[in-house]
Amino acid sequence: MLTEHRIEGVQSASGGSACQERRRTNPPQADRTPALAVCALLLTLSSCGREPSNEVGKAAARSDSPAAEPARSPQPPKVMKTESGVEMVLIPGGSFMMGDAQGADDVKPVRKVSVSSFWMDKHEVTQASYEDLIGNNPAKHEGDKNPIEQVRWTQAARYCNARSLKEGLKPCYDEQTWKCDFEANGYRLPTEAEWEYACRAGASKLYSFGDDAQGLRTHAWFKENSGKKPHSVGEKPANAWGLHDMHGNVSEWCNDWHAADYYKSSPEKDPRGPETGQKRVLRGGSFNSPPAKCAASFRYCDAPALPDVCLGYDEYGFRCVRKAAEGP
Repeated sequence: MLTEHRIEGVQSASGGSACQERRRTNPPQADRTPALAVCALLLTLSSCGREPSNEVGKAAARSDSPAAEPARSPQPPKVMKTESGVEMVLIPGGSFMMGDAQGADDVKPVRKVSVSSFWMDKHEVTQASYEDLIGNNPAKHEGDKNPIEQVRWTQAARYCNARSLKEGLKPCYDEQTWKCDFEANGYRLPTEAEWEYACRAGASKLYSFGDDAQGLRTHAWFKENSGKKPHSVGEKPANAWGLHDMHGNVSEWCNDWHAADYYKSSPEKDPRGPETGQKRVLRGGSFNSPPAKCAASFRYCDAPALPDVCLGYDEYGFRCVRKAAEGP
């Protein structure tokens, strides 16, 4: 059951490190030092997450994507609180121009995409919420209000199922095949299209607040202001649709498999990514990302269930979505 209430006065967005042993309730871990050599090879072989061809310093004052087409004019976001105590924002269905004409090859071509209404977590999933449902906390940077991090895609999907079961909802993920039932009424990870649409919040710029990367200092925790660590969720202003930390803090797992050429053939209505793949998509950039990797269109990817032994995994988190029973 969702308890509905409106949040007034939401501020509009318009106006790395080496892994370590798990802590707290986690069982002792074996020495992972030998695995670092494997990490170097894996990172070298990875072909996604490349920087856009333009320099970061030239990111300001440019946007070649056609204007977005949000479903409705801006109004106070509709927020509901779940039985798990998590606030979710209703994202109104509509269409937008997905991608970036000046970005990396895997975000081209820019094309019109339509997205159905859905609910999205107002904040990144916190360590307190994750530990309450899963029973352990794999995060490196501890703090109940900090985003959960150092989690793989499969761990994020298991959390979605656990939250669904706690609230008497049908889980979306088959934990044997990891296929997603998009018709289930439970929680899941957002599709890439849903994530980018929600991040942009009706804007057609590099970021939800505009093209000037200097604005990230106000709107996000990223490489230049984070102190090399994530921060409590919600400390930075929300975007125009009431979502916090869509840029920076932790990179967020999406449901989609990654394919560099997917944009060339993806459907216009509610695209859900390739049927199969080797790596899952991450979006939004993290506390350790430069401005270009925090852009709304930027795509990164990684193996969904690779053991947590490599550099940078303390940058991986997520937030959940749930389909809307009916339009707002």
